[in-house]
Amino acid sequence: MAFYFTCLKKKFTPRRKTYSVFRKINTVFKNASTVFIFVNTAILKNLTIFAAKHTENDTVEQGNIIEITSIHDEAIRPYTALTEAQLRTAVVADATSAEENGGLFIAESPKVITTALNAGYEPVSLLCEKRHITGDAAEIIRRCPGMAVYTGERQLLSAITGYTLTRGVLCAMKRRRLPTVEEAVAGKRRIVVIDSVVDSTNIGAIFRSAAALGIDAVLLTHGSCDALNRRCVRVSMGSVFLVPWTWMNDYDELRCLGFHTAAMALTERSVPIDDTLLAAEEQLAIIVGSEGYGLPAETIAAADYVVRIPMYNGVDSLNVAAAAAIAFWQLRVR
Repeated sequence: MAFYFTCLKKKFTPRRKTYSVFRKINTVFKNASTVFIFVNTAILKNLTIFAAKHTENDTVEQGNIIEITSIHDEAIRPYTALTEAQLRTAVVADATSAEENGGLFIAESPKVITTALNAGYEPVSLLCEKRHITGDAAEIIRRCPGMAVYTGERQLLSAITGYTLTRGVLCAMKRRRLPTVEEAVAGKRRIVVIDSVVDSTNIGAIFRSAAALGIDAVLLTHGSCDALNRRCVRVSMGSVFLVPWTWMNDYDELRCLGFHTAAMALTERSVPIDDTLLAAEEQLAIIVGSEGYGLPAETIAAADYVVRIPMYNGVDSLNVAAAAAIAFWQLRVR
């Protein structure tokens, strides 16, 4: 195009204005050609990067992928055969000390597994459908090189009890050493004590509310359900990994650490949950009990406060998880 207009200039010697127009057109064509080449190059570069990324995500070390043909395969016993008690005492093959050999727990769904990984929990193996290896589980597998990935068709895996609730991805993870009570509540102002609550769904719901509504730590009495119970972890949506927690033996330790206790119960000396004295407490431990029997009489008697939630229409109690959520919100640090 540039050559053509140069020839026109030499052969016809047009008037200045006409030539000026031709020169501008020539410049436009040159610039358009340059832009086209630049855009084309950029598109090709981005397509190359896109393809490389997807190739990387779609590529998993084949040595780590183990296809199973039976749900009775010994390799996947943690997912299919071990009870919660057996998982807690399971021997971790590569543990280097007794402290590290603290057993296993199962995390279900990509979201919950990712939350556990972000909190520092170490995976042992993954179980998922084939389609999830390059789908929902791809990022987890990428983050955990060397992790054994057991896989099979959905029809096979769906025979595992509860599998259909997991979104097709499960992960066996190592338990960690739990903190002492003192370590768990150090510097904290609002904590909850779960006293003899055995229902895993309620425990999971309480943890989720605790994480969402500003509770700094969770303590469980030894009569309560384990916080890393499979259903508890699922119901909490991974919130058990977001709030420090541990087991406790007695309430005297809390008092020694500066906490006043508030037992959620209906008695003659109960005060409304919006009592200004409660909100003014510097360090407060909210105690919730089992749905069937509530808190033990001795726990209520020894509490600094006994607290009730005002109710209407003749209703005298709430589910423990619902009551806990109300208490967390009302008694949060403002």
